[in-house]
Amino acid sequence: MFGRPLRLFTIGGIPIRLDPSWFVIAFLVTWSLAAGLFPLWLPRETPATYWAMGVVGALCLFLSILLHEGCHAVVAQRQGIPMQGITLFIFGGVAEMGDEPPSARAEFLMAAAGPLASIVIGLAAMGLALVSPGMPAPIVTVLTYLGVMNLVLAGFNLVPAFPLDGGRLLRAFLWHRGGELRRATRLASRVGVGFSYVLMGLGAIRLAVGDIFGGIWSFLIGLFLRQAAGSAYQQVVVRRLLEGEPVGRFMTRDPVTVPSNATLADLLEQFVFRYHHQLFPVQDNGHLLGAISTRQVKAVPREEWARRTVGAVASPQGPENSISPDTDALLALGLMRRTAQPRLLVVDHGRLVGILTLRDLLDFLALKVELET
Repeated sequence: MFGRPLRLFTIGGIPIRLDPSWFVIAFLVTWSLAAGLFPLWLPRETPATYWAMGVVGALCLFLSILLHEGCHAVVAQRQGIPMQGITLFIFGGVAEMGDEPPSARAEFLMAAAGPLASIVIGLAAMGLALVSPGMPAPIVTVLTYLGVMNLVLAGFNLVPAFPLDGGRLLRAFLWHRGGELRRATRLASRVGVGFSYVLMGLGAIRLAVGDIFGGIWSFLIGLFLRQAAGSAYQQVVVRRLLEGEPVGRFMTRDPVTVPSNATLADLLEQFVFRYHHQLFPVQDNGHLLGAISTRQVKAVPREEWARRTVGAVASPQGPENSISPDTDALLALGLMRRTAQPRLLVVDHGRLVGILTLRDLLDFLALKVELET
């Protein structure tokens, strides 16, 4: 993705986000429809009509993608899978799960919901275009396009290549047969990687015959699937290795703390540049007040660093920057990911007992991988 997603709205407690890369594909889809497809399907219309059709067609396509991902999310929630949101981006959309499915059945139902929604939308749009006499030709053309694209979307997603929906259906089958999520994910990911190479090869062939746009697009989708398949398997491995491990086992004890009366200039000179940390606990006489990060310092004008104190800028200790020592390491990693903060305070009944860093988690993972392989 190209940057921090824009939060649009929330449906049923599920945040809907728009990645900046979406604007790129939205323009390309609108342009290709207005300048290429619709003039071919419906000749002798005005340029303004084609561009209006292109805008409506692109918006309806992305609404269909949102409904596709929304069905994934709704079914996932009903199966007990926490959802972190839906993000529309350059390759379509993705429903972001907060955890792996609890069973093969839950995986199957969640994965099947999206393609089923696309098939229903596609058939409904094409049926409406066919059985509505007197409907203006531009509307019929847009409905036909919407129907075809939703059926294509369903067909592509049903390819058994993880992490596409078809790949998740394959993983659910392998999981049900073998009883082990990790092995099922590894096999489904290998199929996904193989399919990605097919797409990249197809892209190279299309480039060789002069289809520049189609070739680049096929290659990029293949590259995206290659990375997604690999990262999906890695996520399962990480979850299995960290799950059930309390952070108190490998946190850093006796962390460096900063007094609240230190100035921001003192913080930088005496702590940040010396220890190279991005976050420090703020503590006076053993009493934890909160934490201060380099991001907070950067938000203060440089000319005020010599006057502003750490206590005036620091964030209070709370659920966004602290955890208890018995917290599951997997939950701690999720908090780091959501807050983009690689250091967390470890607090036991209001008392600072340590610091958990992303490096601590990575070192622990490396050790477990070494011992279990």
